[in-house]
Amino acid sequence: MEAIRLVGEGGLDRDEEAALAARDDLAAFAPLYELHRDAVYRYLRARCRTEDDAVELTAVTFERALGAIHRYAPRGGGVLAWLLRIARNAAIDHERRRRPFGGLFGLEARPDPDPTPDQVAVSADEHRTLHAHLAALPAAQRDAIALRFGAGLTAREIGLVLGKGEDATQKLISRGMARLREVYRDDD
Repeated sequence: MEAIRLVGEGGLDRDEEAALAARDDLAAFAPLYELHRDAVYRYLRARCRTEDDAVELTAVTFERALGAIHRYAPRGGGVLAWLLRIARNAAIDHERRRRPFGGLFGLEARPDPDPTPDQVAVSADEHRTLHAHLAALPAAQRDAIALRFGAGLTAREIGLVLGKGEDATQKLISRGMARLREVYRDDD
């Protein structure tokens, strides 16, 4: 994770200090955007159906964060956890408007720049299968998996976003992945 973990005066991370400074000076929010936009985008890309949706929701996330910066308070999770909670809520709102679940396209490998028609067909089929299996998981497991593999967070960091303990979060990830392995094994 890219978060600045250098501790400044008063024991706060520099990004937390920047968030507190942004309450009075919105220009202080710009470094937070630069520092955390990629992690927020990767998480949203893992949750969204299309890259355009992820880009749009990343913008919505930072717009909401900027509008709520006056309410930011350091709680031990840091600015990234706060931003990912906002991103998660934005994605949930988006999903409610666009059923069914958009899936985890962010888990895919980089596409071949010049795929054959067979590769395109196989890839599309794999995406549909993954989406169907992910949609069958409980929402908490989907979120935990998206945060782990989309945003690259640890179980502790995911727990801060989801409001769960590290052990409970690890169980969500493990159970979700076990269920996916089981379903894929049954498909073979």
